[in-house]
Amino acid sequence: MLTNQGSIAATTAAFEWAVPTHCNIGVQITDRPAATHGARTAIVDVGADGRVREISFAALAERSNQWAHVLAGLTEAGDRVAVLLPQSIEVAIAHAAILKGGRISLPLFTLFGPDALLHRLRDAGARVLLTNAAGAAVVAGIRGDLPELQHVICVEEPEFTGRCAHQPRDFTGAETRADDPAILIYTSGTTGHPKGALHGHRVLLGHLPGVEMSHDFFPQEGDRIWTPADWAWIGGLLDVLMPALYHGVTVVACRFRKFTAEAAFELMRGQGVRNAFLPPTALKLMRLADVPEHALALRSVASGGEPLGKGLIEWGQRALGTTINEFYGQTECNMIVSSCAALAPPEPGVMGFAVPGHGVEVLADGGGVAPVGEMGEIAVATPDPVMFLRYWNNPEATEAKFREVDGRRFLLTGDRGRRVESGRIAFTGREDDVISSAGYRIGPGEIEDCLLTHPAVHLAGVVGMPDALRGSVVAAYVQLGEGRDPSAGLAEEIAEHVRARLAAYEAPRVVRFIEAMPMTTTGKIIRADLRRMAQAEAEQG
Repeated sequence: MLTNQGSIAATTAAFEWAVPTHCNIGVQITDRPAATHGARTAIVDVGADGRVREISFAALAERSNQWAHVLAGLTEAGDRVAVLLPQSIEVAIAHAAILKGGRISLPLFTLFGPDALLHRLRDAGARVLLTNAAGAAVVAGIRGDLPELQHVICVEEPEFTGRCAHQPRDFTGAETRADDPAILIYTSGTTGHPKGALHGHRVLLGHLPGVEMSHDFFPQEGDRIWTPADWAWIGGLLDVLMPALYHGVTVVACRFRKFTAEAAFELMRGQGVRNAFLPPTALKLMRLADVPEHALALRSVASGGEPLGKGLIEWGQRALGTTINEFYGQTECNMIVSSCAALAPPEPGVMGFAVPGHGVEVLADGGGVAPVGEMGEIAVATPDPVMFLRYWNNPEATEAKFREVDGRRFLLTGDRGRRVESGRIAFTGREDDVISSAGYRIGPGEIEDCLLTHPAVHLAGVVGMPDALRGSVVAAYVQLGEGRDPSAGLAEEIAEHVRARLAAYEAPRVVRFIEAMPMTTTGKIIRADLRRMAQAEAEQG
């Protein structure tokens, strides 16, 4: 665990990894906390109908053991077992059971359509799918294209629940090594076909410093955590669910039929949530809501996935009663950079410090480590416990993900950034997102943050539009707030808003109003879609 030494430098110097040769995530998130916090509530499960279920750490360990016995009769060590369920007690039981038995867990999002499920299940060669009636119905239509999928199990059916109930309540977890495969989680696919990132059992321990830092030295007495991010994604599963269970902290699960700011505030108030991971899109929606300031009991709020602007952080301090800590990572190597209000106030427009234990650098385009202030590619030195093992069935992509620099091996994130004077790292954008215009290299994040401060703008995405003279020009795609109507005058007003607050070369030369912003299921803007729109418009002249 991290210990607060009063500064990031001292805290980093005091930290050492303690990753054992053998570890098992399933045991770490159930048996370990049950040994000391058996009667404590592990998960509070708030259904879409408002019905609340709870499970203790002791019961979570016992039920996952019973599920592990059932899976042991259907699979072999190393088999992939998919979990297609919404946030619920059963998700935690399923992952723990899979991992205890030395199988590989494959988290799947319930909003995936048949094509998305087919790609992941087929690419992974999943042997078993644990789901509900809704998931089984979707998979039924593609079952003929999944010859390796032998069992589709509805976990709510009496046949399965009865079978589990008759199993022993103890189970000896597999003696897995830290580098043995544990979780196969697919990228969100913003830059191409989703790839399966395979993680070892060490990945949970690798996440802990970043989780502890982004939540101002988590856990503390009375902590209780929630996120609207689905547990099928690395942000929900390994930033919230598994670290909290590891530390014996109660997790709130909730399945909104549709996320709304009002529902989020009501849940956090009603459940006494003390810690929250709120993606930027959720924060932006919550900022639009009319809520009493400091009406919550929040101790910490973390956010990641898209850069936060000064406006969001200031709003959070007023409305949430705490400073939002921004963190950074990706499916392949997560929770490697974070701010921490307990150590230092936030620096607007800058993500944060390298989390203790992670060697994060900015690599210069010409080779070597970039000097302070110079833009380059964010990279992570190997080895690192949080780093993925490899891409599933894709050795070429795995090899391309790493580079030797000055005798050191780095994982390349594909993201652009720079180190600033304070030692923090600022995120500029993905390599594909950086706009080259008239000799300037422009990141979209700062412009999008500025656009969101205009009262008419609800969501904004910025890309480069091809231009014969400048190479590219800044194009802003804007989703207006309710009651706002698009017009040429409003477009110019929005462009001038950026020009006056940032710089003339960053002001959008093109402002287009769209009905809905293209977003991934994790709430990130799909700039690739916006680039296609910009390309098509440029070709039409």
